[in-house]
Amino acid sequence: MRFTAPVCILVGLAVAFQAAAQPEESCANPVTVSQACKGASDTHHGVDYDHCVRSLSPDPRSGEAVGIHDLAVLATKLAIEHAESTESKISDLAELEDMESDPKKRARYEHCLEQYGGAADQLRDALDNLQAGVYGRALELIMASLGASQSCENAWQGVEKGSMPVAAHDREYDRMTHIAVGFTHAAA
Repeated sequence: MRFTAPVCILVGLAVAFQAAAQPEESCANPVTVSQACKGASDTHHGVDYDHCVRSLSPDPRSGEAVGIHDLAVLATKLAIEHAESTESKISDLAELEDMESDPKKRARYEHCLEQYGGAADQLRDALDNLQAGVYGRALELIMASLGASQSCENAWQGVEKGSMPVAAHDREYDRMTHIAVGFTHAAA
């Protein structure tokens, strides 16, 4: 009977040491914005390291992120914000235009509004899945939302060069969404 107490203590210590040896990203190995951006740019062609760092570092929420999961959530939130602001910009421009005289222009604006509205919805669904730890579905939704910028650009093809009214917003949305893809893939 005396033998069981020391064995139990040794087994307990072995389990405790093994649990302590398992790196836990959130506490023991925090991921910085720079590290996450480096990993995403190394594995995903659509992620530019410098842009990634410039986009995330100044955001005060990045200081609260302690791991790649938190950074994936933040990048997805930023992509949602970009989709919503691009949609808003398109809506504002459409209101300023005299589209009665140009039904093709109206159709282009409506197409882009639909694309960015759908992208924002997909990204919100992706965020819900990310927060629930359902990374595969989150990644599918984020990747599906990438089509909005290309589809909007395609709607303006054949029009005078430089006449796409939200080209800068469109590019920024695309870049931020690629960062969300890279971080979500790493979190999975």
